[in-house]
Amino acid sequence: MATARPGWSRRAQYGLFFSFLAVIAGIIIGLILLGLSLVSPQTFQTVRGTALDVTGPVAGALHEVTETTKGVFSGAGNYWDAARQNADLKRQNKAMLQRMVEARAIFMENQQLKATLQLREHERSTIAVGRIVGSSFSSPRRFAILSVGTRDGVAVGMPVRSADGLVGRIIDAGTLASRVLLVSDRANIVPSRLLRNGIPVIAQGRGDGTIDVRPLEVGRNPFKRGDIIVSSGTGGLYPPSVPIAHVVKLQGDDAIALPLADPAAISFAIVEPPFEPAAMASQPAAAEGP
Repeated sequence: MATARPGWSRRAQYGLFFSFLAVIAGIIIGLILLGLSLVSPQTFQTVRGTALDVTGPVAGALHEVTETTKGVFSGAGNYWDAARQNADLKRQNKAMLQRMVEARAIFMENQQLKATLQLREHERSTIAVGRIVGSSFSSPRRFAILSVGTRDGVAVGMPVRSADGLVGRIIDAGTLASRVLLVSDRANIVPSRLLRNGIPVIAQGRGDGTIDVRPLEVGRNPFKRGDIIVSSGTGGLYPPSVPIAHVVKLQGDDAIALPLADPAAISFAIVEPPFEPAAMASQPAAAEGP
């Protein structure tokens, strides 16, 4: 619909008329102020001051509204930016913790490898060095898998040890891997002695990750908590003076000890020939039953 022309609309005519009046009034006020500034500058300054007093609060209020609006948008932006930075810092912290754990694991593994290599340098008769790639925890039988086999010269009956102590003996040997009967297995009996005083004892696994240590003399308990049990070399299979376990509990005439070479904590082990070669042929095979 077309807009009515001013000549036919009384409202439009009034609007146009008042617009002309406003323009004329503005021109007249401007001329008066111009003349006043030329004739009486002092009076003009007073008028300008009055105008500032009137418009100043209005301008201040408008400025506050503008700053408040800017602050709302700026604060919201800062909030989202802080939330983003916080999420980034959390991700970086998590990644750093993971790297610290990995570095700690690598450091510990390198320490074990260095200790194993130093042990091999002292033991000139070492057959092979392998990584322990698995061990039994929930089973009553205690075995470990070693990453060396007959290709490396490993044979059934050979003793296995780490830098921490005696691990056990080989009971199965494949081409690339071998199975080790741990000293904590019930079928593993190691002739031993107390390091403190040399008293001969017998160390036999209990099947629960610990070792039962019994003296040869009945009716006398020679053990103390913290005693170190080492191999005696009797029987010819295990070399003498290899650490086996430390006593943690006294029980009647016997003692319960924890193995020093825990397959869950060590990464590398070495395979050695028997202390006396003839002893390897006399070693019985470990039973597979519980």
